[in-house]
Amino acid sequence: MATHGAEVMIDPEALQVTQAALEDTSMAVDEPEKPAFKPLKTNSSQASGECRAASGAACKGKSESRKVPIPPHRLSPLRREWLKIYSPLVEHMKLQIRMNIRSKTVELRTCPQTTDASALQRGADFVKAYALGFQIEDAIALLRLDDLYIDTFEIKDVKTLHGDNLARAIGRIAGKDGKTRFTIENASKTRIVLADTKIHILGSFQNIKIARDAVVSLILGSPPGKVYNTLRTISSRMKERF
Repeated sequence: MATHGAEVMIDPEALQVTQAALEDTSMAVDEPEKPAFKPLKTNSSQASGECRAASGAACKGKSESRKVPIPPHRLSPLRREWLKIYSPLVEHMKLQIRMNIRSKTVELRTCPQTTDASALQRGADFVKAYALGFQIEDAIALLRLDDLYIDTFEIKDVKTLHGDNLARAIGRIAGKDGKTRFTIENASKTRIVLADTKIHILGSFQNIKIARDAVVSLILGSPPGKVYNTLRTISSRMKERF
């Protein structure tokens, strides 16, 4: 049994060792959040060569592609005018294109010769415009200009019409021998395609708004003469601006 009066013996040499260990600056506390690594030594020419090889592999491996569906009634015109569609996409936009008869789509893909980042999107918009019914001469403007868009809406989005009322609305938009449609196109500097109950408008944002407002007025029952006067006023204002 230990006695209460037992003396505790402390070695003076142990105290000296402990004090020396605390005062030693070489013994630092571990900091896991700040590891110290030796600087990495690499050959600069080898590193640059590896970077070039990696970038070249990335360019070759990453080829974007798009598929544009073609409606059945536009397949025959597409075959007839394939050369006119093929040439600008391959020669000017530097894209790869093919017609997939089985899936009824036109497939576009970038290649190492493609330099323009927006070439694929412009090419897809061009093919889509032709599939909607626009002429090649009008759709090719999508490849050359930046601020052109296609707006699509249906007659039922404006007003629910059926039977003879729907036929009369389409007739008001087209006009006799297409006169009303041509007038809207010339006044607003757009191109309009009437595909049954769907209406496609090609042009700039501001011009599309002008043409859409005129078409909506005709759908709602406004007489063509009133729409002509409105377009004439808008056209004169546009000429004054420029």
